[in-house]
This record gives sequence, C-alpha cells and structure tokens, in this order.
Amino acid sequence: MSFLLFSQWKIVQSKSLRRHKQALTDTQGPSVQIQVIQRITACLISAAFFGALGSSFLYGYNLSVVNAPAGFIKAFYNKTWVERYREPIPAGTTTLLWSFTVSIFAIGGLLGTFSVSFIIKALGRKGTLLLNNTFAVAAALLLSLGKMSKSFEMLIIGRIIIGVNSGIALSALPMYLGEISPRHIRGFIGQFNSILICLGVFTGQVLGLPELLGQESRWIYLFSFLAFPAVLQLFVLPFLPESPRYLLMERRDEAGAERAFQRFLGKEDVSQELEEVHAEARAQDNLHAASVLQLLRSPAVRWQLITIVITMACYQLCGLNAIWYYTNGILKAAGFAENILPYITLTTGAIETLAAIVSGLVIERIGRKPLLIFGFSSMAVFFSLLTVFLNFQDSVSWMPYLSYICILAVIAAFCSGPGGIPFVLTGELFEQSYRPAAFMIAGTVNWLSNFAVGLLFPIIQKLQTFAFLVFVVVCTLGSIFLCLFLPETKNKTFMDISQSFAKINKIPIPPSGQEMELVLSVKPDMNGKAPDAAKMESSF
Repeated sequence: MSFLLFSQWKIVQSKSLRRHKQALTDTQGPSVQIQVIQRITACLISAAFFGALGSSFLYGYNLSVVNAPAGFIKAFYNKTWVERYREPIPAGTTTLLWSFTVSIFAIGGLLGTFSVSFIIKALGRKGTLLLNNTFAVAAALLLSLGKMSKSFEMLIIGRIIIGVNSGIALSALPMYLGEISPRHIRGFIGQFNSILICLGVFTGQVLGLPELLGQESRWIYLFSFLAFPAVLQLFVLPFLPESPRYLLMERRDEAGAERAFQRFLGKEDVSQELEEVHAEARAQDNLHAASVLQLLRSPAVRWQLITIVITMACYQLCGLNAIWYYTNGILKAAGFAENILPYITLTTGAIETLAAIVSGLVIERIGRKPLLIFGFSSMAVFFSLLTVFLNFQDSVSWMPYLSYICILAVIAAFCSGPGGIPFVLTGELFEQSYRPAAFMIAGTVNWLSNFAVGLLFPIIQKLQTFAFLVFVVVCTLGSIFLCLFLPETKNKTFMDISQSFAKINKIPIPPSGQEMELVLSVKPDMNGKAPDAAKMESSF
C-alpha cells in the first residue's frame, strides 16, 4: 500500500516540479538560476504508514469487526448467563449487553481524547503513539480470552480500552503527521490517517467472512488480530524520528530537531527549516502548550476553533453511519440472496479505500477547501437521489440497483474529502502551543457527535425513506459554511494560515510569513550584495 502511494506520488510530483521550474524560468529570466528541491523520503513515508498502521487502522478495523461475529457474541452472552444463573438470559438483557458492548467503544474514545493532551505533553507525539500500543495489546488479550474465561465483562472492558486507544490515536497521529511533513506534501501525508481508517474497515469486513474468521469457532481471532498492527508499530516506530517541531519548540532540543529534519527531508542542510520554526516560535505569545480554557478564551484562534468544531460535527452528522443500516435491506430488495450479502458489501469497503487513496494523491493539486465542499455537496446530491429511489423501490424492479449505486457514491464522496481532511485541518489551523488543546476539543466534538447519531438515529428512522433529507440539510449547511469561512491551507506555513484568520478574528495582522522566509533565505555576500542565485527548498 505504501509503495503504491509512493510511486503514484512521485509521478505527480515530477510533473508538478517540471511545471514549477518552467514557471520560475519564465518569471525570473535566464539571469537568475533557481534550484527547487522537492522530495519525499522513505523515512517520511515509513513514519506516515507505520504510524497510521498502529493507530487509525485499528480505529477503522474496530468500526467493522463487531458486525460479523454479532450473533456468536450474543450466543456467548446467553451461554455464560445460563452457566452462571441457571436460567436463560432475558431478551432485553441480551440487547442491552450487546448495545453496551458496541456503544462503549465511543465512551472509551472520549476518555482517550480527554487524556491525550496530558500524555503528549509528557511523552511527545511519537512517545504517545508508542504508549498507545499497550492499550491495543491489552484490549486484544481481554477480547480474545473473554470466551475462554467465560466472562462477557472482559469483552466489554476490552471494547472500552480499544476505544481509549482510538481516542488517543485520532489526536496524536494527525498531530504527528502534520508536524513531520514538508508543507508542499502536508495534506498528502496527513491523508494516511484517512486511508488507513478505510483500509481498517475493509480488513475487518474481509476477515469477518465465513470462510475466514467469521465462524463460531474462530470469532475470537478477529479480536486477537488487534495486537498485530500494534506490535508491528512497536518494532518500527522507535527507529523513526520524533516531530522536529516538538523537539525544537517544546523540548528546546535543537540538535535533535536538526537530526529529525535531516532524516525526514533527506538532506544535510536544514538551516532554513530550523530558522522557520524559530521564527514561528518568536511570533507566538506562549511557547508552552495552552490549556483548553486558554484556547477557548483566545480571540486569536476563535474562528479557527469554530471552523474545526463545525467541520468535525459535520464529519459525524453527515449521515454515513445511516448508510450501513439501509445497505442490506436495499440489496435484499434487489434480489440478492442473504448468504452472498457479506461479499457484495465488500464493495463499500473497497470504494472507501480507493476514494481515500485518490483524495490523498490529488489533495495537493486541488486543495483542502474544494475537496471538502465537493464531498459534502456530492453527499447532499446523492442523498436526495437516494430518497427518490427508495420511494419507488417497491414499484420498479431495477430501482434497488440505482439505490445501491447511490450508496456507493455517498461513500466515495465522503472519503474524497470529509472523511479525512477535518483531521488534517485541525493540525494546520492552529500553531504549536494551541495544537494539543485543539485536538482535544475536535476529538470531543467527534465522539459526542457519534453519541448523538446513536441516540437520534432511532428517531430519524421513523421518517423512513425521508430520513436522508435530514443529512441533506447537514451536508448543505456544512458546504455553505466552508465556502464562506474556510481559507485554503494548501502549501502554506502554519504562520501564514494563522494570519489568514487575522481579519475575521479582528486582530492586527503580523508581518507576512512569506516575507520573513524571504529575509531568512536570502543572505548578503561579503560585499553586501544579494547572491545571484536563490535556492528554494521545501520547508515545514
């Protein structure tokens, strides 16, 4: 997967580099030689892939892994209850225990989100990811051994622990990826988070097939698999660098930051990157990590915070979770036998993964804002069409096929932008001192919105085929807000992005980050004259 992304990116990168060189030659003329260095290293790709493999991949996997063994787990609950109390488990109790097993994952996610800023402050970005693997391994043991120990409580505790793992991962990983990436590929690297979430969902669907682990005698191995990505990350990530921004701005370790920059960029001279981080540090009022209360009170980041809260709420409330409820019913209406439904629904996971990969490859060309607006707008259109098709499903024989095509289109639209870019934006819209608190707030909104969907969905279901019109409204309002208030962050420094909000936040605009970079990168020679050649390198 990482090799495919690397190869595709190099093709896109080489074409973009040739066009950029030509444009510079046309504007600067032959008298000025400009060297442009834009490269992506194996170290950077490895950090992105293995960081996401032990983090966001597990989150995606846990979203889908409980679907296949649901019947077997309920039977295990009933058997355990009978052995303990010498009577069958009441039907309501079975439903309650199962609902609790599924929903407590989100409670764990919320707990993980609340704790992440404290862990990051103590251990750093990479250290937090490494510690987080212990939660995954512990959850895998509890979930795997619960059946042998005849304890359904172990399954419930295991689900809450893996929820904690996901809550930490969805904050620490995007923060790490955003800080280790050169700005010209920050979106591409950040989309590894989304790609591995989708790949995790797809993996859970595949392993849950009856021919693999979706059997009564094998379902515990679906949960044992949780340990594999975590252990793999534990073996690889210690040999990769920590975030150089964290090392320099929070640990004051300039030597360590220089070594990290050198490995991530693949070059020896990283003085410009170090100087840019120093410039950002000088521009900040506080180099220490701000608290959530300080973030909420600061007028300098008010609209950044509003933007992230609305975007993250739309991420959960846009209706993708409702799609899964209707998928099997639509396929049955189309005449597909129930025993082949698991294989057909694999197309949803495949479409998710493919759309996320395409989004990662084009994000640096198209930008964050257009992809988000396109994603939410497309979802609104296809939800509207799905509403029409569902109302005619019983009267027209081929209408269920159109309904299923709409479902696939909604999934593709979601993964093209809204499925991953909100996490990228959370890391980009805030400077270093505010970033941990911003991720805590964004994560809290994410998990609380997930709760809201679970609570409100039974009420929305009463609208039947018109239920999707609720999500049409959410997607439309989200698109309008982003169109009006979100600035494009593509290929901008963190200082430039903060300055783009200065007007709407009604604060004085500081000197341009681009001008500061120019001053830092052009040094006079011995005679006091600027050098004839300027060297433009990728910067963070």
